[in-house]
Amino acid sequence: MPKIVLYIAMSLDGYIADKNNGVDWLVGQDPHNTNMGSYPDFLKTIDRVILGYTTYQQIITELSPDKWVYAGMKSYVLTHREVPSQEEITFTNMDIAQLTHQLKQEKGKDIWLCGGANIVSQFIKLDLIDRYHITLIPTLLGGGVPLFQEMDHELRLKLINTSSSNGMVDLIYEKRI
Repeated sequence: MPKIVLYIAMSLDGYIADKNNGVDWLVGQDPHNTNMGSYPDFLKTIDRVILGYTTYQQIITELSPDKWVYAGMKSYVLTHREVPSQEEITFTNMDIAQLTHQLKQEKGKDIWLCGGANIVSQFIKLDLIDRYHITLIPTLLGGGVPLFQEMDHELRLKLINTSSSNGMVDLIYEKRI
């Protein structure tokens, strides 16, 4: 059965965007190093992407305005807005638990929970994330958009793997049973 995988980068002090919602700091210690770390290998393990509308907007207006970065994968944008779906992008206000159940019943690779923080928080609250793949970026932002919001329960994880590239450290966790 496919897993829901949170694959996300955060600053060493826990932020996924700076105070201006910027992400241009998402580089390793050597900004000229073109090694993309674990990202290329991770992409081979997924065929569907879940993201919030704010993340979608940032991608299409700032990060990749000319080309959909997840071409070839089915993308699900969670939103309450009335936005017409496209060939590879479905805009939905479906209940998160229901959508997750539906996607996990389909054959395919794992499902990437891309972000942002509000969507991640909802998935954590409902205990829907199977694997946490967090890349620590060697930067302290001092403020911004925190990855983890206040939770009403404790979530215990077990470390599955670690790796590093260009000062970035990948931490991979799954739920403890």
